[in-house]
Amino acid sequence: MSRVTIHLTRHGEVHNPEGILYGRIPGYGLSERGRAMAERLGGFYAEAGRDVRLLVSSPLQRAQETIAPIASALALEPRIDERVIEAGNAFEGMLVDRSSLSRPENLAKVYNPFRPSWGEAYTDQVKRMRAAMASLRVRLEARARADGGEPEGVIVSHQLPIWVTRRAAESRPLWHDPRDRECALASVTSFTFESGTLEAVEYQDVCADLQPNRAVPGA
Repeated sequence: MSRVTIHLTRHGEVHNPEGILYGRIPGYGLSERGRAMAERLGGFYAEAGRDVRLLVSSPLQRAQETIAPIASALALEPRIDERVIEAGNAFEGMLVDRSSLSRPENLAKVYNPFRPSWGEAYTDQVKRMRAAMASLRVRLEARARADGGEPEGVIVSHQLPIWVTRRAAESRPLWHDPRDRECALASVTSFTFESGTLEAVEYQDVCADLQPNRAVPGA
């Protein structure tokens, strides 16, 4: 019997003065507030009673900058995993608003919100995220067998992949209103497994007092 927990953690706020949907575009790092969020996450995971042993990060800059203070606080080396990268999006690099979405060249991209037609399929996001989580769970279970305890792992990823993975775990439809996502910046969505079976999903807004007053594009 082994009990392990994987914490899907969203990166902190990104410096994005243009307000574009940056998606997978390289070069978008954390803002000053985002760095404060990352530092808080380091303290959150280092607090007494936690047993974090393994770290995984998306390859994107904002994710690696978020996991750096966690790695420093825990004296652990993160592993980069392409499977937890941001969702692909046809509007990457654009300022996305009602006006831009109504342009003729973009209308064909928004016809199907259930897949969605403008980007990577929700099902594909869930598939790759689950695969990354399964790999980490196997490693954590090996640590539990070798050293005992109830080890935890952290994956720093992005809002949409985390949110649809949670919805899948809770047997909810993957399509949704983006305004209803419960996955704030630098938040933690925890999946606890008992002998390989998912037992619980919990959510914590670790940086509730640091959240911006507006939605963040491209996150």
